[in-house]
Amino acid sequence: MKFVLDFVFYIVYHSNMRLNELAKLMRTAGDESRLKILCIIFGKKKVCVSDIAEELNMSVAIISHHLQVMSKEGLVVPVREGKRICYELPKDKFVMDLKKFVCKYK
Repeated sequence: MKFVLDFVFYIVYHSNMRLNELAKLMRTAGDESRLKILCIIFGKKKVCVSDIAEELNMSVAIISHHLQVMSKEGLVVPVREGKRICYELPKDKFVMDLKKFVCKYK
C-alpha cells in the first residue's frame, strides 16, 4: 500500500493534476483487465485489438470495450490501420509515470 501512496503523491506533486482527475484516471486504469491490456501496450509501440484479445485469451468485444473506456480517459490513443483499430500510448506524463509504476510491480 505504501508503494501506491508514494506513486499517487509523486503523480500529484509532479503533474499539478487535480485530485479528482487523478482519482478518475486511477479508477479507470486500476481494473485488472485494463492493467493487463496496458502491460501489453507498454511492451510494444502499437498493438491491435485482435492481437491483445489473442494474447490475453479474451474476446475482441471485451478488449475493445476496455480500450474505448481507456481511450475516453486519454490512457490510450486509437489508430486506424485499414480495417483494424490499433492502440498506442499518448505522449502524456501520467501515462509514462503509470508505465514505470506498473512495469516495476507487475
